[in-house]
Amino acid sequence: MCGELDDETPSSGEDQHYERFLAHARALISRNEKAPKPEHPVIASIEELFSAALSRAVRDCESAHPDQRYATLSLQPLVFARLAGLLAAHLSIGEDPLRKTMEALMHGYAEGDDIEPDHGHDHSGSSGHFGHSH
Repeated sequence: MCGELDDETPSSGEDQHYERFLAHARALISRNEKAPKPEHPVIASIEELFSAALSRAVRDCESAHPDQRYATLSLQPLVFARLAGLLAAHLSIGEDPLRKTMEALMHGYAEGDDIEPDHGHDHSGSSGHFGHSH
């Protein structure tokens, strides 16, 4: 009807959030591909798992219809949170798996601020532009 918003079409704000996610995800994937592989095999495996999961999340979003990409992205954290809970539930309570899971969740959430959308790559590990040139 005239004047009503179409719920099927993503808003420009959703498009901006989605494009920011893509830029950040691609920067993280690229950085992880270029980084030296950790010496400890368990840490190397975990880094590979993170990159593979992030790559899969990007592929799933990109393979969705353009009008559904943000919706797909918006549901992915719930899937990964459910998986994190399932995995944590099988760890020794003495390891405090819930606290570690919540800390990792908050760390990942904070990483969302580590990219500058105006030039499409992350600055994690740096403050401002120190040691960073364009």
